[in-house]
Amino acid sequence: MTRLSAQSTQTLSRMIPGVATLLILATIASPRMTHAADNPGSLMAGAAKVDITNDDAGPANDRLYAKALVLQNGADKAVIITVDAVAIGEIGPIKNSYLGNVRTGIENELQIKPTSVMINASHCHGIVCSDVDVRTIQAVKQAAKNLVPVKVGSGRGHENRIMENRRFKLKNGREVDARHAYSMPLDEDVAEVGPVDPEIGILRLDRIDDGPQQGQTVAVVYNFACHPIQGVPSGHNTADLTGFASQVIEDNLSEGAVALFVQGCGGDINPVMYKDVEHPRNAEPLGQMLGLSTLKGLKKIQCNSDARLKVLNETITLPRADVAERIAAMEAEQQRLLLSLKGTSLNLKTFLPLVVKYNLATEFPSYYSHRYLHEEKLGRNDFRQMDADNRRNMKQYIENIITMESLTRLQTNLALLRKHQAENVAAGQRTINVEVVGLRIGEFTLITFPGELTVRIGLNIKQKSPHPNTFVAGYTNGYIYYAPTSEQLLNVGGAQEDSDCILAPEWQALFEAKAADLLKRL
Repeated sequence: MTRLSAQSTQTLSRMIPGVATLLILATIASPRMTHAADNPGSLMAGAAKVDITNDDAGPANDRLYAKALVLQNGADKAVIITVDAVAIGEIGPIKNSYLGNVRTGIENELQIKPTSVMINASHCHGIVCSDVDVRTIQAVKQAAKNLVPVKVGSGRGHENRIMENRRFKLKNGREVDARHAYSMPLDEDVAEVGPVDPEIGILRLDRIDDGPQQGQTVAVVYNFACHPIQGVPSGHNTADLTGFASQVIEDNLSEGAVALFVQGCGGDINPVMYKDVEHPRNAEPLGQMLGLSTLKGLKKIQCNSDARLKVLNETITLPRADVAERIAAMEAEQQRLLLSLKGTSLNLKTFLPLVVKYNLATEFPSYYSHRYLHEEKLGRNDFRQMDADNRRNMKQYIENIITMESLTRLQTNLALLRKHQAENVAAGQRTINVEVVGLRIGEFTLITFPGELTVRIGLNIKQKSPHPNTFVAGYTNGYIYYAPTSEQLLNVGGAQEDSDCILAPEWQALFEAKAADLLKRL
């Protein structure tokens, strides 16, 4: 309602007795329709989500979404978009044109500049629809229509039950990782496991306008580090554990609240018990735990009128890797392993019964003890000789299995190295430009990167940040594969993170320096 001048009120009071008092009370009590342009010191926020499930790709266990949060303080605007997909281009169903299409559409429709638009992929392996870019723009437009004045709060939650570091340091100094593409190392060879980050970074936005929805939560942004690749027992299309977590959060907030998951530094973080073969793979209980832990952290956050909104979008130049020597070394190792395979009389059909028999009765595996004793009295050792032959064949069969497993790991990672070496050579330059964003909303600060950051990088940036509520997101504004630490890149070819990578080890120091610079300026 527009405020009346004193002269207008006096005039109306002479015309209609008592109206002045009523108008003054109504003016005080009625909410004023607030826009960021009217009050540049206030923060406006609107959120929305649009279904992006590809129903032509087979049955869906649950729905996949593109979610949008539009923020505005005066002339300053920012957009956070999250998509239930494996990556923003390069791999998976989202094409490389997606980022540009979405940003151009938002700029044309809402006059928000592309550098103020941040898009994060959850890294779930769900299949999205072919017009995902159109639907993403639709979500942003709807979020912009939903703009309301908000209070801001930020804080942290804690969850350490649902994930594990998938890299193992071996006693020989090498590192391997847990993937479904190859076997686990021998238990006796494992010396150490890597860290996890149990912190859930949380941004909360609550309405401050008068009316029945006052105080209700508009949106929750939560940041966590874990590969959402558990799947569901049916094998159907799914947004995986982060989709289930977001559903739990939204179900426990006011109607219309949107939970946006922002993937963190999950490059080397698997769902817990990822290689379990005793139970169906099911992301739902893991997602429910993450959602409930986020809600627990959310309840502790007090919102305030801190309306700071700032986006710093910069491009940094990083060195590309040259792994030609490492490829040659791995090819030589591949040949050595092949030549180490030795013949054995056994096959799987004969090996398995022998393993059971010779481990069940180590002294008398082939028959009852009396037969062995009877032979000894007669001066024969037929059974003992047969046992020696069988044990020798079993030992060689097991050695061949271990060699086969080593070859599988080597060949899988060697193929990745060859692929990226060819790409780096074809690029015609020894560097790559990547987009890095520093975002501040109230006391919530976020640094983004387009690669699959491993967890130690996020921990490093948080530890050195001048802001208490600092969080880090990979998988944002593009995709450049894995981004492991310089130390992990000394292990090139031993694990997926250091094989599925286009970066040289020097990249880490350059990125962390830029992150520190952005945080200082936010």
